[in-house]
Parts: sequence; structure tokens; C-alpha cells
Amino acid sequence: MSSYHSDLMRVLEGRGYIHQTTDAGALDALAAKQVVPGYIGFDATAPSLHIGSLVQIMMLRRLQQTGHKPIVVMGGGTTKIGDPSGKDESRKMLTAADIDANIAGIRTVFERLLTFGDGPTDAVMVNNDEWLSELGYIKLLRDVGPHFTVNRMLTFDSVKLRLDREQPLTFLEFNYMILQAYDFVELARRYDCRLQMGGSDQWGNIVNGMELGRRMESRELFGLTTPLLTTADGAKMGKTASGAVWLNEEQLPAYDFWQYWRNVDDRDAGRFLRLFTDLPLDEISRLEALEGSEINAAKELLANEVTALVRGREAAEAAAQTAAQTFAGGGMGDDLPEATVPPEGMPIVAACTALGFTASNGEAKRKVAEGAVKLDDEQVSDPRHQVTLGSGETARLSLGKKRHGILRGA
Repeated sequence: MSSYHSDLMRVLEGRGYIHQTTDAGALDALAAKQVVPGYIGFDATAPSLHIGSLVQIMMLRRLQQTGHKPIVVMGGGTTKIGDPSGKDESRKMLTAADIDANIAGIRTVFERLLTFGDGPTDAVMVNNDEWLSELGYIKLLRDVGPHFTVNRMLTFDSVKLRLDREQPLTFLEFNYMILQAYDFVELARRYDCRLQMGGSDQWGNIVNGMELGRRMESRELFGLTTPLLTTADGAKMGKTASGAVWLNEEQLPAYDFWQYWRNVDDRDAGRFLRLFTDLPLDEISRLEALEGSEINAAKELLANEVTALVRGREAAEAAAQTAAQTFAGGGMGDDLPEATVPPEGMPIVAACTALGFTASNGEAKRKVAEGAVKLDDEQVSDPRHQVTLGSGETARLSLGKKRHGILRGA
């Protein structure tokens, strides 16, 4: 039985989103009596977010589902600097045009998961470049600088990590925490924003913003973080052997996205159903209690529901149908990733890389040597094997039992 009174905190607790809160009781009381605008910031370093960000997006969805107002802050300004949290080296500097293009790509996912508009609980998307680029340096130093001490800034994990490893931390990046803290102040002024949420690695930055808002605006603000999301085997969520699991179709086909969720560890099925789907909790409890091969039904439901939320129901159904054709009927499937084989042919290792099965031809050679690569269900043992197909001819390439793609002759 939850000790919370507000729908917001009960849902966040029941689904496993809460790691740390600055004052859980006061936030619960506030959420029980009024609409609470809350935000999460996302830097625009790529044209898509990956599933490591999905738990944060789902938190904004839970905020809206329980009658509160989500604010999506795109870091058009902070992306120009780069968040040093969890990074061993400086990020590549992006142009303003790159950042704008990335924000346009990222927005599409939020439009599926949140309802935007002008109502009291409608989501809004804002770009912190609106206010950060307008800040004069002297004014920032005078207004914000006195509220930060270098002594304390040096204790933050994002700074200590670099210094302990004797890796350079630029003065530019050192300022990131100040600008993120200022975002909270500006959002409190513009939207009466009371809550900032984020991953556990953002706790220091969130507390900074909360304290800055209290000092500059005399406002009571709150912070809440989610646990660091790892899979049952200890790996960081969102990374696979062949790269990041992107949320956008342009960066990762729907079938590959669906397959990621279908192939999660059995031990993760229940937790991921709570975090990443809208299924009722009692139904999830029933599903995660399944044993043996029956747990596959729960994982297929997970894949269907997450893909439907992020890519649309039609994409989820197509991916599920392709999987059924590929595994049950030995067919090709309409939604499998494809690569074109030129008239002169293509080395088997290059075909693996072209389909996204491997990150490099060297990795593909190792997979061939391990006996993991099959062409039309025949194992390929020679990494120098050349795939040749006539115009319009097709062949199915498989890596292990779970990854399949179509090679098509040019």
C-alpha cells in the first residue's frame, strides 16, 4: 500500500520510476491539490534520442496522465556547450543548423507520447536557447555567479570523473551546470514550473537548479530522479553490440526496434512492462509470473506495446507479423532490414555490416568464425565468401537465431 496521496507519486512509485526526491512529502501534497508543471531537459546532440532516454519521456507521459503539465526542454543552448556528466571527453561542437535539425527529428517521438496544446495540462516544448543566448556574460556573472562556489562545483561527479582521470574538462563544460540550473529558474518564471526530473546522473544538476530558484526567486522547487537503468545482466540500457537503439525510424527500422524488446532478458520483462507500457499493474504482475517458454508471450506483448507507443500501432503490427513469418514459417518477412548486393557481388562480412548486424567487417569476420552467420539457412564458414545475386533475386542472411535481413540483387 502506497504512503502517497497524489496520483502522480503513487503511479511513479508503483511503476518503479523513483530513485531520489528532494522532499517527497511536500511534492506529494502539492501534486494532490494542484496541477504541477514539471520538466526534463534533452540535449540535441543527434537527430534522434535512443531508448536510454525513453524512461525520461515516459515520466513526462505519467506526469500528464495523472493531471499535470509536462514541459519538454530542448537544449538548443546547452547543446552548444555539452553536458560533461558521465563523459570521458568533450563533445563535438555542433552548428546552430545541426542543433535545429536534431530538435526537429527528436520532436516527432514526443508528439506520439504526449498531448501538446494550450490547456493547463497540455505539454509544451521549449528551447532553452531562447533565454540562454540572450544572457549577457557580465549579467550572468553578477546575477547567477554569486550563488555558486567553485569548491562545491568541484565535488560534483561530472567534474570529479574528469579530474580524477586527469582528462581535460574545458571551462566551457564547467559552465554547463550553471546554465542547467538557470533553466529551472527561467522555467519557474515563465511556466510556474515546480519540478525537474531526470536520470540519477543528473541529481547534482537538479539540486543546483532547485537551490538557485530558491535563492533567486524564493520559490519552493522539487527534484526527482529515476534509477540508473541497467539490464538484468548489468549492461547499460540502450546499447547493443551493433550500436544504440534509436527511437526514430530513420536511425533504426521498426523491426529492429521491436526485436530489441522481444529479446530482452526474461528477468527484465516485468520491470520494462511497468516502465515502458500503459498496461495495468495487475496484468503486468500476471505476465511476469509466467515461466519457461510462456514468458515469451510477455516479451512479445512488451515489444508490441513499446513499438506502438514510439512508432505507431501499424509499425508494431507489421514488425510482429514479420517476426511471425520469419521464425514460424521460415519466410522472408516484409519488414526485415534490407541491403542491396551490387552486380559484382558483396563479401559476406560486408553484407552483415550493411544490414546493421555488426558494427564493422572485423566483427562480422569473428561472427562468421563462430559459426553464427547463415545465408538462406546454410552456415557460412568462410569470411571471404562472396554473395552474388541476379537483378531482383533475394537471399536471407541471418546472424544467430534472432537477427535476419534480406539481401536483394541490384
